Amino acid sequence: MEPIRFLGQDTPARIFRARAREWADRPALRHKRRGLWQGLSWAEYYRAVRAFGLALDDLGIRRGEVVAVLAHNRPEWLIADLGAQCMGIIGNGVYPTASAPQLGYILRDSGARLLLVEDQEQLEKALAVRADCPALQRILVIEREGLRGFADPQVGFYDDFLARGETLAATRAAAFERAIDAGGPDEIAFLVYTSGTTGDPKGAMILNRNVVFQITKAGEYLSAQPGDRSLSFLPLCHIAERMASVFNPLALGLVVHFPEGPGTVPNDLRQVAPHVLFAPPRFWEKLHSQVELAMREAIAPARAVYRMALDRGRPRIEARLAGREPPPPGPLDRALEWLAFRNIRHFLGLQNCRSALTGAAPVPPDLIRWFMAIGVELREAYGLTETTGFAAATPAGGVRIGWAGLPAMGTSIRIGPADEILIRGPNVFAGYWNRPDQTAAALSADGWLHTGDCGEIAADGYLAIRDRIKDIIITAGGKNITPAQIESLIKMSPYVTDAVVIGEGRRYLTALVMIDQEHVARHAQERAIPYTDFSSLTRAPEIVALIRAEIEAMNGRLARVEQIKDFRIIDRLLDPEDEELTPTMKLKRKVIARKYATLIESMYAS
Repeated sequence: MEPIRFLGQDTPARIFRARAREWADRPALRHKRRGLWQGLSWAEYYRAVRAFGLALDDLGIRRGEVVAVLAHNRPEWLIADLGAQCMGIIGNGVYPTASAPQLGYILRDSGARLLLVEDQEQLEKALAVRADCPALQRILVIEREGLRGFADPQVGFYDDFLARGETLAATRAAAFERAIDAGGPDEIAFLVYTSGTTGDPKGAMILNRNVVFQITKAGEYLSAQPGDRSLSFLPLCHIAERMASVFNPLALGLVVHFPEGPGTVPNDLRQVAPHVLFAPPRFWEKLHSQVELAMREAIAPARAVYRMALDRGRPRIEARLAGREPPPPGPLDRALEWLAFRNIRHFLGLQNCRSALTGAAPVPPDLIRWFMAIGVELREAYGLTETTGFAAATPAGGVRIGWAGLPAMGTSIRIGPADEILIRGPNVFAGYWNRPDQTAAALSADGWLHTGDCGEIAADGYLAIRDRIKDIIITAGGKNITPAQIESLIKMSPYVTDAVVIGEGRRYLTALVMIDQEHVARHAQERAIPYTDFSSLTRAPEIVALIRAEIEAMNGRLARVEQIKDFRIIDRLLDPEDEELTPTMKLKRKVIARKYATLIESMYAS
């Protein structure tokens, strides 16, 4: 099917309306609640969006004003977001892990008039900062648990608000349709606040025409058809999941599934068995780690079949990566792959996956090879908040190690000074909310976006991303090092969650490492290594030796100047509320360098 047939529809709201009419009785959204999957058809989805939009209008919130959502992934998030956009109101998502001060900053900066929160915990954050948010008129809560008898004139409940909108629809449905018709391509659809690795977050203004362009591009990098399943589990306030769960389904007819909660994602992934799956490299690394650790504990024949299947399939993988016709598998190869890899795909929930994509960080080459071996072509995609997501992607059958693929058709990518990647096209955002100076720094007068990433373009148009320009390390010997590539190799270890390479102005490279609590604790228990808490686990000599062995194995694949000479394990279990991490769980290099300065210096004391 064509990605989008509504060529005359120039706003997401009008496309949504057309799809809801075309696919009225087909399933659109499914949410797991108390162990059971519940669903909405496209017609029911549209009615809920209309009710929310009319209730916003009834509250006095007008076109061009902002409403915000603070919740984990669930249908109410999408209903509120699209309900606002259909009325010409600007949507804005807040990371559910945001602290109260972070929430307050975004509410004040955006001037949000209404905030939808998930539960009592999120409501408490909102109540803590509302006095400093003068534009905030109303707070809505989705879940009533723990709030029976709670009364506050500024706080209401989502179900009551939606019921009010449904009542209004009986007499004012035409007003909703007129609001959709009044929308224009150059209006702001929503804001996406950047994660703020340097300074306060900025609200990127995404226009209706940016979104429509990306809707028409979905078929370029996704292989899907109406009724195919996706699983929504990355933060919806991030541009990638916003496009994947709210707008790509308008192009492809995906049925979006919402897990019961963040902790149920692995099990829900197996149940849903999605056809389309996008996740950052760390997610795919954890899937690989699950299998590797399971195989270490498997019976000897199972381990032998698994290793033999990998070994015999390696020449075919390398041929495909080199662009050559792979040698055909023999009967033994097919038998080994069926025995080993079919069960692995089912174990991971990937047996139906036709579009497996990753991005947002460098991808370890061996991770690509491993997924290809088990029958899943893991393709890279590249994009930013400021490009409304997709800017380049690897075409099906065109995987190349170290290359992120080809630019979206209708856009231009070139390399500027300092090897910076520059992008121009209909996907480029309108600028930063109330930040004219920072907008001017990001966008040239002739429309080129300065990405801050360095890279290169091959003769055939393939794009490679090397690192953030500001993150490149220049050693005391004058060598330029791109730390992200080294860090991606370290994170291939099932025992490592994250790493930061250190070495600016130094004689050699070192690293700070975050260990994977689950896998390292299991390793310790199986070997009777004593520890009392996470901090003591990181200090156990056997665990230090385990991580040292993992790093030394990785060093063998690097040039001498790139090798890690020493490391330290961060002895705290970090979460997104810690200043060391962004909401997307990326370590902030400058904060790490400042906060762990003593630990870093200990690696250079000799």
